[in-house]
Amino acid sequence: MQAVLCKAWGLPETLVVEDLPDLVPGPGQVAVDVKAAGVNFPDVLIIQGKYQFKPELPFTPGSELSGVVRAVGEGVSAVKPGDRVIAFTTGGAFAQQAVVPQQAVMPMPPGMDFDTAAAITLTYGTSHHAVVDRAALQPGETMLVLGAAGGVGLAAIEIGKALGARVIAAASSEEKLAVCREHGADATINYAKEDLREAIKAATDGKGPDVIYDPVGGEYAEAAFRSIGWRGRYLVIGFANGEIPKLPFNLMLLKGASVVGVFWGEFAKREPAANGRAMRQLMGWMAEGKIRPHISARYPLARTAQALEDMAARKVTGKVVIQPGS
Repeated sequence: MQAVLCKAWGLPETLVVEDLPDLVPGPGQVAVDVKAAGVNFPDVLIIQGKYQFKPELPFTPGSELSGVVRAVGEGVSAVKPGDRVIAFTTGGAFAQQAVVPQQAVMPMPPGMDFDTAAAITLTYGTSHHAVVDRAALQPGETMLVLGAAGGVGLAAIEIGKALGARVIAAASSEEKLAVCREHGADATINYAKEDLREAIKAATDGKGPDVIYDPVGGEYAEAAFRSIGWRGRYLVIGFANGEIPKLPFNLMLLKGASVVGVFWGEFAKREPAANGRAMRQLMGWMAEGKIRPHISARYPLARTAQALEDMAARKVTGKVVIQPGS
C-alpha cells in the first residue's frame, strides 16, 4: 500500500509518498481501506513540529478518514470486514490503509458518501464542542464567527443555526462570504474592507455578539473582543493566522466576559461518552439536512502536499479531502 510519510519536520513540500507493507491490526484495532481522508489545519502544524504533540518520526499525517474495514484484531466485535466506517485517529489517515483503535471507529450512516464522512469528525466535532458545550449558545443569542468560510467556521455557522441562534459570518472576501450565506449566515462582514468594530456594532445594534468563535487569532482578535456583548463568551479555537493574540485582561472585566479554550482532541480523549453524544447529535442534524459539509476540492494521494500548502495559505473554503485510491 502507499502512504504519505513525514521523515523530517518541515513544510508540506518535504513530504514523500512511499510503498509500505499492508497493515495488520493488533488486539483492539481495526484496519481500514481508506477511501477519503479529511485535511485540517493542525495537519500543517504537525508536520512542522509546531502542534501540541509531536509524533515520532517518520510518521503518516492525517487524523480523520472514512473507508471500508479490511480486518479486525482480537477482541473487536463492534465492526467487521466489509463495514463502511468513519474514524478519527492521531495520525495515519493520508494512506491507502490505516489502523485505528476500535473506540475511534463508528459506522457510516446509510446513504452517506465517503468524502462527506471524512469531513465530519474534526471540524464538526470541534465546532459542536465549542458552540454547544463550551459556549452553551442559546436560541435567540447572536454568534460572530471569524474565519467563517473555513471548515470549522462553516460548521460553526450551521451548528449555530441548528441551535436557533443568529449568526454573523466574517471572512476576507466576497466569494467566501457568499459560501457562508449559503450555509445559513444571517449577516456577513468583509473584514478585509470594513472596519471590524464598526461592522459588528452595526450588525448587532450596538449590543455586541453573545459568542465569538475565533479559529484565526492575529490582528482581529482584540477588535472583536472589544465588541463582545455583556457576559459574552470568546471561543479560542486556534491560530490560523499564525499569531497568538495578547488580550488586555481589563477587557474581560469591563464586559463581564469569558475567554474559553477549545481543544476538541483532548475533550474526545478525556470525555469519550460526551463526545459520542455530540457525534450522535451531529449525525441526527445531518439526517435532517441542518448540516452539510462543504467540500471544495479533492486531491489524489500524490498531491497531499499541495492540499496542505493550500490549507496553509488559507486558500481553502470549507473542507478538502484526500482520495488515496485516485
